[in-house]
Amino acid sequence: MNTNLGLVGRKIGCTQIFNENGTVTRVTVIECGPCKVVRKRTESLDGYSALQLSFGEKSAKNVSKPIKGYFAKSGVEGRKVERKGREVELLPEHLKELRLSAEDAAKFEVGQVLTVADMFTDGQFVDAGGISKGRGFSGVMRRHNFKGCQTSTHGTHEYKRHGGSIGTNMTPGRTMPGKKMPGQHGNKQCTQINLKIARVIAEKNLVLIEGSVPGAPDGIVMIRAAVKRGRHA
Repeated sequence: MNTNLGLVGRKIGCTQIFNENGTVTRVTVIECGPCKVVRKRTESLDGYSALQLSFGEKSAKNVSKPIKGYFAKSGVEGRKVERKGREVELLPEHLKELRLSAEDAAKFEVGQVLTVADMFTDGQFVDAGGISKGRGFSGVMRRHNFKGCQTSTHGTHEYKRHGGSIGTNMTPGRTMPGKKMPGQHGNKQCTQINLKIARVIAEKNLVLIEGSVPGAPDGIVMIRAAVKRGRHA
């Protein structure tokens, strides 16, 4: 489990940047933070240490009553702004919990605001996690990279993209659990590890990460210091 420091962000999209030596680097742009510490979990009260971070804001009328009650219990106060001539209360839009060591969690206080300048630097290796793009109900060739059932000769028809035999003979005479078959593809939590930060733009709360990051544009991602060190680190 990754217990390193990190921030919650929003995937903006992909672009490219030019380096000083004239080379081009393909990057994914993440709007990372600012995040506010909403709650601290401790070993004595909760059995583990963690920080709950909030990211983004939305109108209080769009927040459910249970979440409003949780905010009131945690002492989270909304921010009043004026929109279209009337006062609107804004509450946190997204809540994410980061499991941390007790030493790291003790460095932060409830209500503290964390920014990219506090967490990340150019050239740092991070892990990026989010919900992958949903691809709907897919066949075995797309979902599991199957080669296909048979060739297109010898009278074969309507079985070119099938997975082949899925059962067994008399014993045990059933399809075994875990058999790779068609089904829901994507739309799952996944993490890319050992991604290099190409550039940090602190004044705009942007992190430019080399390569791809899980999720569709405008998706919520979690960026944390890398738990492993690959051969490129």
